[in-house]
Amino acid sequence: MTIAATLGYPRVGPRRELKTALESFWAGTTTEADLLASAAALRAGARAVQQGAGIQHVPSGDFALYDHVLETACALGAIPDGYGWSGDGPASIATMFALARGARGSAAEQAAGIPSTALALEMTKWFDTNYHYLVPRLSGATRFRLLHNRWADAVREGLAHGTRTRPVLLGPVSFLLLSKGDDGTRPLDLLPALLPVYAEVLRGIAEAGAAWVQIDEPCLVTDLPAGADAAYRQAFAALAGAAPGLNLLLTTYFEGLRDNLPLAASLPVAGLHIDLVRAPGQLQAVLDAVPANLWLSLGVVDGRNIWRTDLRRALGLLTTAAAGGRAKRLMVASSCSLLHVPHSLKLETGLDLALACRLAFANEKLAEIAVLARGLDEGEAAISAALKESDSIVAAARADVRLHDEATAKRLAAVTPAMEQRTTPYATRAAAQARRLSLPVLPITTIGSFPQTAEIRALRAGLARQTITQEGHDAEMERLTAEAVAWQDEIGVDVPVHGEFERNDMVKYFGEQLSGYAFTKHGWVQSYGSRCVAPPIIWADVSRPAPMTVRWAAFAQSLTTRPMKGMLTGPVTMLQWSFVRTDIPRETVCRQIALAIRDEVADLEAAGIPIVQIDEPAFREGLPLRQADRQNYLRWAVACFRLSAAVVRDETQIHTHMCYSEFNDIIADIAAMDADVISIETARSDMDLLGAFEGFAYPNEVGPGVWDIHSPRVPTAEEMAALLRRATARIDASRLWVNPDCGLKTRGWPEVKLAMGNLVAAARQVRAELAA
Repeated sequence: MTIAATLGYPRVGPRRELKTALESFWAGTTTEADLLASAAALRAGARAVQQGAGIQHVPSGDFALYDHVLETACALGAIPDGYGWSGDGPASIATMFALARGARGSAAEQAAGIPSTALALEMTKWFDTNYHYLVPRLSGATRFRLLHNRWADAVREGLAHGTRTRPVLLGPVSFLLLSKGDDGTRPLDLLPALLPVYAEVLRGIAEAGAAWVQIDEPCLVTDLPAGADAAYRQAFAALAGAAPGLNLLLTTYFEGLRDNLPLAASLPVAGLHIDLVRAPGQLQAVLDAVPANLWLSLGVVDGRNIWRTDLRRALGLLTTAAAGGRAKRLMVASSCSLLHVPHSLKLETGLDLALACRLAFANEKLAEIAVLARGLDEGEAAISAALKESDSIVAAARADVRLHDEATAKRLAAVTPAMEQRTTPYATRAAAQARRLSLPVLPITTIGSFPQTAEIRALRAGLARQTITQEGHDAEMERLTAEAVAWQDEIGVDVPVHGEFERNDMVKYFGEQLSGYAFTKHGWVQSYGSRCVAPPIIWADVSRPAPMTVRWAAFAQSLTTRPMKGMLTGPVTMLQWSFVRTDIPRETVCRQIALAIRDEVADLEAAGIPIVQIDEPAFREGLPLRQADRQNYLRWAVACFRLSAAVVRDETQIHTHMCYSEFNDIIADIAAMDADVISIETARSDMDLLGAFEGFAYPNEVGPGVWDIHSPRVPTAEEMAALLRRATARIDASRLWVNPDCGLKTRGWPEVKLAMGNLVAAARQVRAELAA
């Protein structure tokens, strides 16, 4: 009998219950027991929904209060010194959150012995998704030990509620490859010390009553570093014998196995999961390579996007796999964890009906998995109604004339290479900009947004409920903008921003003003910790009917003599942080967005805005996982950014901003974007990310972040000054800017004012040192 399975389920809750529970706990209004009870209720709900939909392998251990990689590290004893852990017993909640967010000097942290200087771990993107994971820090002093078998506990919890679950465990090799080594330690060299702990985990899982364990090894779809091949063989040889009777499912996703297929097929496991959404072409090679007695888990339902599955096409792939005597050893599954999609379409009552019928969120995908498993077992006739409905929806989407706009197509066809180039080289532009802007050395700015307070959220809600008028709403936004500009002038910010108080989200705000976008009310997806986003849906051709930001930027500029910075979201990020249509190439969609942003840049310049920042925090995120695929992406991604920016005169300065990105391998392409200034997040890495700018003569200006805004901890002026000194040792001060790591919308005004005061003081201190 075919098994219906999921690889993971959304954690945040249909109405962001996890966010509410976390933030209440952090605020001190609820207890640790309250937080854990909320988490248990979310897990119970997830099991019930999946089992009720016909899923037979229901995952467990996929839930995390903040991040599954962080919780894996804490469970395995991979906790650096300085976070209040004594070396014995499980890590406390206080320790885990200090690792995730940095210390705040709270009573709970003091009781746990966590110093106020404890910094958050680095955070970076989970492969090519917008989910962020905490990077474990390992060293020669790391002593792995099992502090908490959270996976065995998850199995027992499920059994207590009548569900035998399949625990999800990040595999040992991927865990090490995703970690960072301190003091020259190569994490992969720690594998022999780690494997006994993983074996202990598996024994505990088996004793708890599990029949299968899902061992995620997503690094198997990447270009493996030297020694990884041997590490995989060593690891699975050890794990295979750790718990006799426990079936190991080796799980890969986000790409095809390609040259790593022989390795994966040779490992001593009971089953192998492959992603047939991202890499449907790998199926036959996998069928030819793997032993006939191996279970195959086939990811035919997209765990990354929200479009309904073409059931007939998916059933065709499954039928191919079932041929040759494999029918009794197949699992039908999501391509990856459903963490990356919203909970349920049933909560969305405001979507266009013709569009809504084409969508499937997590719960709808469960039904697709179950019906495909039934179809494989019982034949097409058993699911004929579902197939007929799917065929009808596919046909309706292809016939929908609203998807294509002739004017957009003509404009895109008329783009020339000259439109993607600034008219003069950077050195010429820099001189013109210096004359216009008259900025000091180490000019101070921020990334763009200021706190989105309860007052602002109430204004937005009132406008939506029509309890306040648009005029009343805008008057309050003008007041808040004026206050923010005056405050920046007062403390000495050289290039102020208007604060983005009128914006709900850096992608949604623009999407709401562009054609081709649709929006959900409850389509929340976890980005990190309690941070959730509701990605818009790009369902048709994109164009800009009217200016989007000019009114607010011009108003802010009228309030100050300092050069105001206009703020836009770039085309690659608008693409990456949306659920994107699949009927045309992503490159085409991105170029449509680039033309829309280009129009906005031109209008900002015409309105007298001297600096325009086009944020591209998702630029690195979009990079394909395989080196062989990257050049094509970089070609069009760079071209799209340049198309959006290269419409201005020399004296108008173009900035961009990028988040949590390792730049070393693409620094030449970053330079090819030809932004006059790039700001990047470097505080968590202690400026290590600037190493990319040492080995490559980056030609333009750089703003390395000196304040990690994703942590509630406020750094001192001296800490920021020390980071600035590290930056000036790597990059000439004449090309450096001073700024936070990212926008400040998630922080509160008290910490923003304190931290920005420290940042200004740090910049002035280092300026004085340079002058001396």
